[in-house]
Amino acid sequence: MDELLVGTLVASTLRVSVPLILCALAGVLCERSGVIDLGLEGKMLLTAYTTAAVGVTTGSLALALLAAIAVGVALSMVHGYACVSHEGDQVVLGMAITMTAAGLTVVLGIAQFAQGGQTPPLPDAVRLQSYGAAAGAVVAHIPLIGQALNLAFFGHNVMVYGSLVAVAAVWWLLYRTRFGLRLRAVGENPIMVDAAGVSVRALRYQALALNGVLAALAGAYLVLAQNPSFIPNMTAGRGYMALAALIFGKWRPGPALGACLLFGFLDAVSIRMQGVAWPGIGVVPVQFIQALPYLMTVVLLAGFIGRAVAPAALGRPYVKQR
Repeated sequence: MDELLVGTLVASTLRVSVPLILCALAGVLCERSGVIDLGLEGKMLLTAYTTAAVGVTTGSLALALLAAIAVGVALSMVHGYACVSHEGDQVVLGMAITMTAAGLTVVLGIAQFAQGGQTPPLPDAVRLQSYGAAAGAVVAHIPLIGQALNLAFFGHNVMVYGSLVAVAAVWWLLYRTRFGLRLRAVGENPIMVDAAGVSVRALRYQALALNGVLAALAGAYLVLAQNPSFIPNMTAGRGYMALAALIFGKWRPGPALGACLLFGFLDAVSIRMQGVAWPGIGVVPVQFIQALPYLMTVVLLAGFIGRAVAPAALGRPYVKQR
C-alpha cells in the first residue's frame, strides 16, 4: 500500500469519524449518569438544520454554532424534564426526539427555504477552514513517511483536532475530577449519592447539558465541514452508530474513540470501493458497499466485543427516598 493511499485513508477516517466521536462522547456522559439517550440521532439532525439555517440567514459562523448549541441543550433539557424530573420512559422519549426531529427539519426547511426541506449552500465564510498546511509541507520532506503524515494529520479543520482533544477532556472529567466521580456514582448507585447529600437530579441535568453541547457540535460539523447545506435525514444513522461505539467501548471514552475510528475507517474504505471491479466478481453493487459500515457495526457488536456491562442504574428513573 503506497504512501498516498495510506495518508488519504487516514485523513478520510479522521474526517468521517468526527461526528461519531462527538456523539459517542455525548452518549458516554449521559449514560454514565444513568440516562439512556436514543435521541442522539434527532439531536444531531435538528442541530445540523439549525446550523445551516442560521448560517445561511446571518452569514455568521459564531451565531450558527451558538444557535446549534442552544437547540442541543434545549432538547437535552426536554429529555431531562420528561425522564429525570417526571420519571418518564427514557427509550420512548429518545425515539420521540429522533422522530420529531426527522419530520420537523423537513417542515421547517420547506417553510423557510422552499427547497424540498434542503437549505441553500452555506457561504465559505461560515464553513470551517483547514489549518496546518504549512507545518504539513515541512513534515512532507521526511523520508519514506513524510508525505503520508502530511496527508493524514495536517490540513484538517479545527473540529477534527478538537474532537480528539474532547476525548481526553471527557476522560479527565470522568476519572480525574470530583464531578466525574459523582457522575459515575450516580449511574451505578444513585441511592448512595443521594445519601451523601448530593442531588441526583442536578448531576443528571448537568450530564444532559454537556450531552446537548457535544451532540450539537456533532450535528453542526455535518454542515460546516462535510456537506455545505442541510439535507433531510443527512445524519444517516450516525447517532445509532455512535451508540454502538459507546457500547463497543464499554461506556469509556478511549475505547469508544477506537470504535468510532474503526467505523469511520469502514466508511472511508466503502467510499473508495464504490465502482471498483473485484477479480472474478466484477463491480459490487453500490448499495452493498454503502451498507458495509452498518453491517460491520452489527457483526462487531454481536460477535467480538464480549459482554458489555452497562452502568447499573442505566434507564432506571430515580425517585428520592422520603
